[in-house]
Formats: sequence, structure tokens, C-alpha cells
Amino acid sequence: MGEAGNWRRAGFAGAAIGVIAAGAAAGVAVERLTVGRSVRQKARLALDSTGPYGTLRGTPGRAHADDSTALYYEVDEAAAPGGPGEAGETAARLRRLFGQKRPAPVTVVFSHGYCLNQDSWHFQRAALRGLVRAVYWDQRSHGRSERGVDQTGPDAVPVSIDRLGRDLKAVIDAAAPEGPLVLVGHSMGGMTVMALADQYPELIRDRVVGVALVGTSAGKLAEVTYGLPQAGVRAVRRVLPGVLRALVAQAELVERGRRVTADLFAGAFKRYSFASKDVDPAVARFAERMIESTPIDVVAEFYPAFTDHDKTGALATFLDLPVLALAGDDDLVTPASHTEAIAALLPDAELVVVPDAGHLVMLEHPEVVNDRLADLLVRAGSAAGPVTDPVDPVNPAGPVTGAGNRTGHDG
Repeated sequence: MGEAGNWRRAGFAGAAIGVIAAGAAAGVAVERLTVGRSVRQKARLALDSTGPYGTLRGTPGRAHADDSTALYYEVDEAAAPGGPGEAGETAARLRRLFGQKRPAPVTVVFSHGYCLNQDSWHFQRAALRGLVRAVYWDQRSHGRSERGVDQTGPDAVPVSIDRLGRDLKAVIDAAAPEGPLVLVGHSMGGMTVMALADQYPELIRDRVVGVALVGTSAGKLAEVTYGLPQAGVRAVRRVLPGVLRALVAQAELVERGRRVTADLFAGAFKRYSFASKDVDPAVARFAERMIESTPIDVVAEFYPAFTDHDKTGALATFLDLPVLALAGDDDLVTPASHTEAIAALLPDAELVVVPDAGHLVMLEHPEVVNDRLADLLVRAGSAAGPVTDPVDPVNPAGPVTGAGNRTGHDG
């Protein structure tokens, strides 16, 4: 077949695994595109340069996991009331997001999902920037964090969700060693938060004052069909471990092929990330780039952890806390029923099922997610201690006034 043929074959296999990484399964039917490849590639390049998505940066830092893996994080500090800079804009965003209320004086720690990175919280970061102290980190082997030390070399061991929980503890120790915390996790990031609670219940008891679990699951992920026939999913799960091992053995060839054929799989990426018909193409491409940037060997070493994941028992650790359980109603990766199951075990949790939303709900409907996170931060204030009246950075002598423009979305 020749090298070009090998590239094509490996490319299709690698791109298919990339789709699986986004929550799909092998055998996804992809519509054939009718425009030429050069046109598609030019369109992708144009989208890559569109919008500010993923450009927000904070003060960098590195935590070290107990296996010495360096975990990259960034901190956005809260603006000092009355401080210099964009005080007027900060005050306006404070009013718009919180109305006459004020967020709790906490550090909010954001944990991202599988094959994404901290930039997946772009819209939440933009909304909260300067209003609260926030930590965004890249899970091991993702984004700017190092490849997991335990996952490399002759004595490599598989990634586990418990391992990710310990990683989160290392990030908290480095970036937020004191003060009250609100933990926010999407998909695998939500599982990471549950694993933290399972292994460090005293941390939850002593410091955590709020939790947001977005598009995630406490277990039974082996039952998810990804919108495909059950028989086909069972067949895929039987062969997938062997397919992943074979692809990892030719990782370099697969990665080259993924780049060559990525544009053919844009429709599949979008189907398993979003539900809306009118998602901004630049946002869709931004999500696709994050998934594409995850090496095939990282995809392979994380995937088995989800089958073993069961943190239902750990949810009891959150019983006395303000909790937001939010999901898209058309999430094919971690279906809304999994979020509903979490909320059923946490009777005081706020359950939000967002209409016309898929797995990447925080990118697809950021205004809803931002609004509900703002509510959670206000509720967390009662657990964090008394909060003074909000102060307008432009006029420190007086409280912020005005109801703000809030958009509720009970789902």
C-alpha cells in the first residue's frame, strides 16, 4: 500500500481513537464531506486563528505528585477592592454575575476532563477573572503537565482515578494550602474530585465549602452506549484494549495519520461534544484542538480507568455542603442520568439539566454554567463564614448596587 496508504490507515484508526477519547466508540458513522480537502484544511486553519479561546493565562506554578510528576497550574487572584487597573470593568462583571450578592472569599479549584486541559474552562475563567481567587490545573499527561512518571518506563502502571485524586491534593497543597475551597470538576475532573473526597475526607470536612460536579459520573460507565446500539458497544469494548495496545505500538505513525485526516472527523468530534446546532464553529474547533493534542498513548493509558471507576460511596462526604450537579440533557459521554443519580444521593444538591446541551456544556452554554457557579459561590459563603457587603472597586466607600442581569436556567 506504501507509506501514504499506511498514513491513511493509521490516520483513520488514530482519529477514531481520538473520537473515543472525546467519549465516542469505534464504529461511529461519519458523514462524508462534499468539499475538497484543501478547502477543509483552510477552514480549519482559519478557525484556529479565530477568537480568544484558550488565551487566558494566570500566575504559573508546579506541584509535584507523590510519584514526582510535575503538575502545571495557574492562579488567577481576586482583584483588591479599589485597586488600580480595570476596576470599572471588574465592578460591572461583579454586578452582572452576582447582582447585589457577593461570592464567598474562597479559592475555586477547577479540574478538567479527559483529553482536555485547563483551557476548557475558558468562559468560566473569563467570567470569574478578578472576582474570586481561582486555580486551574492540567491533569497529568495533559496540557502543560508532565507525562505521568508512573505511566512511563518498564515498570509503568495504569492510571487510576484514585491517582488523579492524589494529584489534586498535591495541587491544592501547592496552590491553595490555606483557606476555604470550592471544588469544580468536569467529567474526569469530577471523578477526580470524588477520588479526593474518598481519600482525604478530612480535607473536605475542614476546608471545602462547595462542590460543582459538571457532566460527570460516580460509576457504572461500562453501561454507557454513547448513543450507539448496545450490541455494537459490547463488541467495541471487547476489542478496544487490543486496538489501543496496537496503536500505541505505532504511536508516531498514528499521530502523523491523525493530523492528516483530522478534518474528516470534525463531525464526530462535534457530535460527542455538543448538542446545539448553532455552536460557534470557532468554539467547536477550539474543543477539537484540545482533544487532538492528547497523544495516543495518553488516550490509551487513561481509558481503562473509567471502567473501574466507582466513587458512589464517596459522595456522602459532600452531604452537608452546597453542591451543584449539572449536565447537558443530550450528553452522550456521561449521560444526564448519571448526574441525576449523583443528585439523588445528595438531596440538598442543586440539580441542573441544561436543555440542548452535550458533554462540553461549559463551552456550549457558558452563560448557564457561569450563572449556576455564581449561585454556588454565594451559597458557599454561609459555609465559609460571614461575608461583608460587596464593595464597588470604583467606589470603595459604598456597596455594589443594581440587581444585575441574571439568566436563570432550571433545566
